[in-house]
Amino acid sequence: MDWVIPVRVGEPAEELRFALRSIAAHAPHDRIWLVGYRPSWAVGVEHIPTRQTGTKYQNSTLAVRVACEHPDISDPFILSNDDIYVMRPIDRVPVLHRGPVRDVEVYYARRSSGAYLRGMRETRDLLASLGCPDPLSYELHVPMPVDKAGMLAALEVGKGLDVVHKRTLYGNLAGLGGWRAPDVKVIHAGGFPTSGTFLSTMPTSWRGAAGRFVRGRFTRPSPYEQTPPPVPPRRYPGRR
Repeated sequence: MDWVIPVRVGEPAEELRFALRSIAAHAPHDRIWLVGYRPSWAVGVEHIPTRQTGTKYQNSTLAVRVACEHPDISDPFILSNDDIYVMRPIDRVPVLHRGPVRDVEVYYARRSSGAYLRGMRETRDLLASLGCPDPLSYELHVPMPVDKAGMLAALEVGKGLDVVHKRTLYGNLAGLGGWRAPDVKVIHAGGFPTSGTFLSTMPTSWRGAAGRFVRGRFTRPSPYEQTPPPVPPRRYPGRR
């Protein structure tokens, strides 16, 4: 099964480098598709460029739509992010959810009231109008199996939302079910649980303990990165 990773523009994209190392080391996969941007060091991957002119939510939704419409990407495929790491060997990617959206909404309402929370509520209301009054949240920072037709149908239903929670919309409309799990996104630079199968970072945690943990776990380059040339030894005048 192919893996699809939407990638935002920017170098050096070190989080992606280690995400690819973790897939190569621990996850069954066929081809890996980067949709959006491809860093200069990335090799051995498939690439579908996109114009990333919208918000980060719109850009990622476009990437998922493009992947679902591409005939060469496997159906189903695994949808992941450029900052998700597979920390332990797996033989398949499980379907995981975060529990009822109503519970997740309470958590985010205590932290902020921005676009993400608004999108959560609008997606919840849309699902309720479609006969799903108590939907599950699939907005976890973990890989997710995706059926192309099911995801395209969900994106069509949610095209009127600025910040559609596409995993949640797809998971509920497709009746995925799955197992409940906590989110693994580390949002701070300090300590975190280290025993999970999956882990995800953000810039603050990548520079902190979680980033050091990931970099220490995957020290070998993967087949998906160009190895930098060796640095020649420095020569000093008068020395041979």
